[in-house]
Amino acid sequence: MFPYSRFKGFSVRNEGTSVKTRLRRTTVISFLFGFIFFFTERANAVASFARQTGLSCNVCHSNPPELTAFGRNFKLKGYVLSDMTANDKIGTSKDLLLSKYIPFSAMVLVSNTSFQANQPASQNNAAGFPQQLSLFLAGGFASHFGGLAQLTYTHSNDHFGIDNTDLRYANQGELGGKNWAYGITLNNNPGVEDLWNSTPVWGFPWISTASGISPIASPLISGALGGDVAGVGGYSMWNNHLYTAVSVYRSEHAGSASPITGTGQAHNISGVAPYWRAAWQQTWGSNYLEVGTYGIYANSFPGAISGPEDRYVDPAADFQYERPLGPNLLDIHGTYIHEKSNLGATFLAGGASAASHHLNTFKLDSTYHWRNKYAATGGYFSTAGDKDPLLYAPAALTGSNNGHPDTSGYTAQFAYWPVQNIDINFNYTGYFKFNGASTNYDGALRNASDNNTAYVALWLNF
Repeated sequence: MFPYSRFKGFSVRNEGTSVKTRLRRTTVISFLFGFIFFFTERANAVASFARQTGLSCNVCHSNPPELTAFGRNFKLKGYVLSDMTANDKIGTSKDLLLSKYIPFSAMVLVSNTSFQANQPASQNNAAGFPQQLSLFLAGGFASHFGGLAQLTYTHSNDHFGIDNTDLRYANQGELGGKNWAYGITLNNNPGVEDLWNSTPVWGFPWISTASGISPIASPLISGALGGDVAGVGGYSMWNNHLYTAVSVYRSEHAGSASPITGTGQAHNISGVAPYWRAAWQQTWGSNYLEVGTYGIYANSFPGAISGPEDRYVDPAADFQYERPLGPNLLDIHGTYIHEKSNLGATFLAGGASAASHHLNTFKLDSTYHWRNKYAATGGYFSTAGDKDPLLYAPAALTGSNNGHPDTSGYTAQFAYWPVQNIDINFNYTGYFKFNGASTNYDGALRNASDNNTAYVALWLNF
């Protein structure tokens, strides 16, 4: 995984700073980042997979974490290059197949976020130093077996914890006279095993602030279970066109006592939660297209391991389009999630005015890559759902004044890669509507546009 909003930065307050002054400060910080690295000499990337395979980062990534066709195939086959096996033998034993290179790497993200309007009782310009620090164990661990395991330092908690992890066995043969790649995955986040960048785990924005304000509602499949579950499943790719996968998940609550009591946890899965994925990929001429579906079904005990349940059904559709334009690349990603929930337990506890709810989430983004050095992305996002003044209650900054969860806006992001393992990133997120309204959305006179953020980051991978 690469940095997302679960990694919290910190915020401090400066009530007397104007919007113009804040934007000037952000510009100065951006200039300093750019000046430091603009004249950096070009070097080879040295992340875990690059160390193991001897391939540069842009073979597998167009713009991390975006995967190329080679990168998708590498992940499909268990993070193992089969033609390397003979060179990786230790001595003459066939029982010990190890990589010649230590598959460790690290990632550091340093950032600054400027808000259009100060958050109450906090200073503007939230610095993350670091916003995120991750250690990776990644690559082929044995013949047909590999993985990606991430250990991440979280600034808000000031400690390391297990992050996205995907361990997999992979093999291939024939089915119906066509090539058939198949495997087993052990992972801790529904969708982390996916090959495309149109689903929530690996989707846009590629990096983002940890200091922004999260909307009041989002589907369960959009990260609510990430790092909080353990799952096992199988997947296959038939004839290099049809991809299918099914996994089941149980709550495991890292950092909590074992066995699980469920106390203080928003989601405690009853039985198992099945996750499904199906996709078709097709190439014609210079065009590549993937269309698919994914989703999860979960019964959950909020704050307990028995009693009344909340039920979530999250079917979704997605697509990914790619087209090279000379040495450059255009890609487009889109996804639509329709969550149908029956919050029986929350309703009985007085946390909702009705049991039945729905959320519709739509995201669309497009990136243009210039020669693996520059990438510009524009994205639109929207979430809408049923009104519920108890579930979406008024609260300063984070609440909804009218009981609606509706949020919509856009994100513009520009990345400059002076070398393949360093990214200087500029990001602006604006909101048309936040938690149900454009003006006074929280009942405390805060407007949706007050949550707009300008974000600059330095992303190092080594």
